[in-house]
Amino acid sequence: MRPVDILVRLEWAAVFLAAVVLYWWLGASWWLFALLILAPDLSMAGYLAGPRAGAIAYNVFHALIGPLALAAAGLAFGLAWAFSFATIWLAHIALDRTLGYGLKFATGFTDTHMGPIGAARR
Repeated sequence: MRPVDILVRLEWAAVFLAAVVLYWWLGASWWLFALLILAPDLSMAGYLAGPRAGAIAYNVFHALIGPLALAAAGLAFGLAWAFSFATIWLAHIALDRTLGYGLKFATGFTDTHMGPIGAARR
Protein backbone atom coordinates (compact mmCIF):
# COMPACT_ATOMS: atom_id res chain seq x y z
CA MET A 1 0.00 0.00 0.00
CA ARG A 2 1.28 3.45 -0.94
CA PRO A 3 1.96 6.01 1.80
CA VAL A 4 -0.86 8.20 0.46
CA ASP A 5 -3.30 5.26 0.78
CA ILE A 6 -2.22 4.79 4.38
CA LEU A 7 -2.71 8.50 5.06
CA VAL A 8 -6.22 8.48 3.56
CA ARG A 9 -7.19 5.46 5.63
CA LEU A 10 -5.78 7.06 8.80
CA GLU A 11 -7.80 10.20 8.09
CA TRP A 12 -10.98 8.14 7.76
CA ALA A 13 -10.11 6.25 10.94
CA ALA A 14 -9.91 9.63 12.69
CA VAL A 15 -13.34 10.55 11.31
CA PHE A 16 -14.71 7.23 12.58
CA LEU A 17 -13.25 7.85 16.03
CA ALA A 18 -14.62 11.41 16.05
CA ALA A 19 -18.09 10.13 15.11
CA VAL A 20 -18.01 7.55 17.91
CA VAL A 21 -16.87 10.18 20.43
CA LEU A 22 -19.60 12.55 19.22
CA TYR A 23 -22.18 9.78 19.56
CA TRP A 24 -20.98 9.14 23.11
CA TRP A 25 -21.16 12.87 23.85
CA LEU A 26 -24.75 12.95 22.57
CA GLY A 27 -25.65 10.30 25.15
CA ALA A 28 -27.63 8.30 22.61
CA SER A 29 -28.37 4.61 22.94
CA TRP A 30 -25.52 2.21 22.20
CA TRP A 31 -28.14 -0.41 21.34
CA LEU A 32 -29.31 1.90 18.57
CA PHE A 33 -25.72 2.33 17.40
CA ALA A 34 -25.21 -1.46 17.29
CA LEU A 35 -28.51 -1.94 15.47
CA LEU A 36 -27.91 0.71 12.81
CA ILE A 37 -24.14 0.72 12.20
CA LEU A 38 -24.48 -1.75 9.31
CA ALA A 39 -27.86 -0.47 8.02
CA PRO A 40 -26.36 1.42 5.03
CA ASP A 41 -25.06 -1.90 3.71
CA LEU A 42 -28.65 -2.99 3.07
CA SER A 43 -28.29 -0.83 -0.04
CA MET A 44 -26.17 -3.62 -1.55
CA ALA A 45 -29.49 -5.32 -2.32
CA GLY A 46 -29.59 -2.95 -5.29
CA TYR A 47 -27.06 -5.22 -6.96
CA LEU A 48 -29.88 -7.74 -7.41
CA ALA A 49 -31.10 -5.39 -10.17
CA GLY A 50 -27.65 -5.24 -11.79
CA PRO A 51 -24.34 -3.42 -11.33
CA ARG A 52 -25.60 0.01 -12.42
CA ALA A 53 -28.60 -0.02 -10.09
CA GLY A 54 -26.46 -1.52 -7.34
CA ALA A 55 -23.82 1.19 -7.65
CA ILE A 56 -26.47 3.92 -7.52
CA ALA A 57 -28.19 2.41 -4.47
CA TYR A 58 -24.89 1.80 -2.70
CA ASN A 59 -23.55 5.29 -3.43
CA VAL A 60 -26.74 7.02 -2.25
CA PHE A 61 -26.22 5.50 1.19
CA HIS A 62 -22.42 5.75 1.26
CA ALA A 63 -21.85 9.37 0.20
CA LEU A 64 -21.19 11.97 2.89
CA ILE A 65 -23.96 14.26 1.64
CA GLY A 66 -26.61 12.01 3.25
CA PRO A 67 -25.49 12.07 6.87
CA LEU A 68 -24.40 15.70 6.61
CA ALA A 69 -27.85 16.74 5.32
CA LEU A 70 -29.55 14.68 8.03
CA ALA A 71 -27.34 16.26 10.72
CA ALA A 72 -28.10 19.74 9.37
CA ALA A 73 -31.83 18.99 9.44
CA GLY A 74 -31.48 17.66 12.98
CA LEU A 75 -29.72 20.82 14.09
CA ALA A 76 -32.07 23.14 12.20
CA PHE A 77 -35.26 21.56 13.51
CA GLY A 78 -34.07 20.40 16.93
CA LEU A 79 -34.40 16.71 16.09
CA ALA A 80 -32.01 14.87 18.41
CA TRP A 81 -32.83 11.52 16.79
CA ALA A 82 -31.78 12.85 13.36
CA PHE A 83 -28.42 13.99 14.68
CA SER A 84 -27.87 10.61 16.38
CA PHE A 85 -28.79 8.72 13.19
CA ALA A 86 -26.51 10.96 11.12
CA THR A 87 -23.62 10.29 13.49
CA ILE A 88 -24.10 6.53 13.16
CA TRP A 89 -24.33 6.89 9.38
CA LEU A 90 -21.13 8.95 9.30
CA ALA A 91 -19.37 6.37 11.47
CA HIS A 92 -20.38 3.64 9.02
CA ILE A 93 -19.06 5.53 6.01
CA ALA A 94 -15.82 6.39 7.80
CA LEU A 95 -15.27 2.77 8.82
CA ASP A 96 -15.88 1.62 5.24
CA ARG A 97 -13.31 4.12 3.93
CA THR A 98 -10.85 3.09 6.64
CA LEU A 99 -11.14 -0.48 5.37
CA GLY A 100 -10.70 0.62 1.75
CA TYR A 101 -14.31 0.43 0.58
CA GLY A 102 -15.18 3.38 -1.59
CA LEU A 103 -18.05 4.60 -3.71
CA LYS A 104 -18.88 2.17 -6.48
CA PHE A 105 -18.63 2.44 -10.23
CA ALA A 106 -21.28 0.83 -12.45
CA THR A 107 -18.65 -1.58 -13.80
CA GLY A 108 -18.91 -3.80 -10.71
CA PHE A 109 -19.00 -3.96 -6.94
CA THR A 110 -15.23 -4.24 -6.58
CA ASP A 111 -14.55 -1.11 -8.68
CA THR A 112 -14.42 1.85 -6.27
CA HIS A 113 -13.15 5.40 -6.17
CA MET A 114 -10.46 4.21 -3.74
CA GLY A 115 -9.28 1.58 -6.19
CA PRO A 116 -10.29 -2.03 -6.74
CA ILE A 117 -11.33 -3.99 -3.67
CA GLY A 118 -9.08 -6.94 -2.97
CA ALA A 119 -6.42 -5.98 -5.51
CA ALA A 120 -2.84 -5.38 -4.48
CA ARG A 121 -1.94 -1.70 -4.73
CA ARG A 122 1.51 -0.35 -5.41
